[in-house]
Amino acid sequence: MNYSIIRYILCRVLEFQALFLALPCVVSLIYWEKEGWAYAIVAASCLLIGGLGKLKKPKSTVFYAREGFVVVSLSWILLSVMGALPLFLSGEFPSYADALFETISGLTTTGASILADVEALSKCNLFWRSFTHWIGGMGVLVLILAILPLAGGYNMHLMRAESPGPTVGKLVPRVRHTARLLYGMYIFLTVVQVILLLITGMSPFEATTLSFGTAGTGGFGVLNSSIGSYSVFSQAVITVFMILFGINFNVYYLFFARKPMQALKHEEMRYYLGIILAAIVLITLNIRGSFQSLFEAFHHAAFQVASIITTTGYSTADFNLWPEFSRTILVMLMFVGACAGSTGGGIKVSRVIIMLKMVKNELSHLIHPKRVRQVNFESRVVNKEILRSISVFFIAYALIYGASLLLISLDNLDFTTNFTAVAATLNNIGPGLNDVGPVSNFAVYSQPAKFVLMFDMLAGRLELFPLLLLFTPYTWKRS
Repeated sequence: MNYSIIRYILCRVLEFQALFLALPCVVSLIYWEKEGWAYAIVAASCLLIGGLGKLKKPKSTVFYAREGFVVVSLSWILLSVMGALPLFLSGEFPSYADALFETISGLTTTGASILADVEALSKCNLFWRSFTHWIGGMGVLVLILAILPLAGGYNMHLMRAESPGPTVGKLVPRVRHTARLLYGMYIFLTVVQVILLLITGMSPFEATTLSFGTAGTGGFGVLNSSIGSYSVFSQAVITVFMILFGINFNVYYLFFARKPMQALKHEEMRYYLGIILAAIVLITLNIRGSFQSLFEAFHHAAFQVASIITTTGYSTADFNLWPEFSRTILVMLMFVGACAGSTGGGIKVSRVIIMLKMVKNELSHLIHPKRVRQVNFESRVVNKEILRSISVFFIAYALIYGASLLLISLDNLDFTTNFTAVAATLNNIGPGLNDVGPVSNFAVYSQPAKFVLMFDMLAGRLELFPLLLLFTPYTWKRS
């Protein structure tokens, strides 16, 4: 284990955290809010600690997958711990644990909240909550790689550890250029959404914060009604962009590289859009009687399907009151999630499709034992290493899900609440059903249960294994 390079990168992360915290300070100055002092103090502390920690240069800049997984996990924990301090110091959160829950929920783009009255928060705290979505959506280590060279050819291990999906590849030969391309597309789509929301009549503050939440597929709103109080046009814009941010960014790169036919043939994207369309049609027909017109039912169904499958978590209606058929579809979408290589959470469409193809091949093998069949995805044969990793992912996912469900059941809430609370946090969605539905919050849980759900949020965002490796003794042995 190369501890010196881990320390160096974590100090870099603290310096970036100081830059992130400077933005809420600016917002507090614009709105003349006293809460900005908390951000200034924590930002200065991050800058000081990061600067002092970097004084001693690392003995070696070489690091491998083990160090990559560890530094990514520790970076996210460090960002959460420091990012929660200004929320707590501002006095607007009842405890540091609640502030930490809110910050982890923001950075992991979950959007689960412990707040009953969001509108009571200061503008700088509202901005910070939404900005954490944007930071966590693409990944802070990816941002650092886009700006600073860290460790030569070894930094691909950081991108693989932080990026969602079964595989991560480079769009261009150099990892740094890949990171820049990803963030370039990310920023471009965010700016376009901000402009469109401004056209719909939103204030600059609302347009910016809601775009942060959409881009990171997070879901923190600035109103208690989430998105329900905005115009149909505004909701439609958010619906479209939620779907866009749930698409694999490789598709956008193919358009950028003037390869539109390859982009349109992207298998995962076609399955993703097909699932969305099918879910919208089924839910629209099922909830038709609850709305005044077919268009209104379609509008709310489309918004909620886009919000759940991309794990954004915004809402325009209380889907907790919808028929059981529609609620079941939404819960199923919680597990499917968005595409790999997007800002969305969940298991990912690619994993689900590959697993289904594996099941199909196994059934065929039972009938024709001597026939050799391979799993094909995106016009390529999926190698055995990826198939093994996907199978292990599902096993680990099921074990964490079951353990979390068991632990939070000690709070004695109903099964639907507990089941969807774990689904909402492990899949980085936000709202669940019943007591954690779209018009409720996670304050109903005790502090120990909240820590379980915090673990789930981090595990879900980091695709389980980077966080689990922190608990294995072999990880910390010196090479």
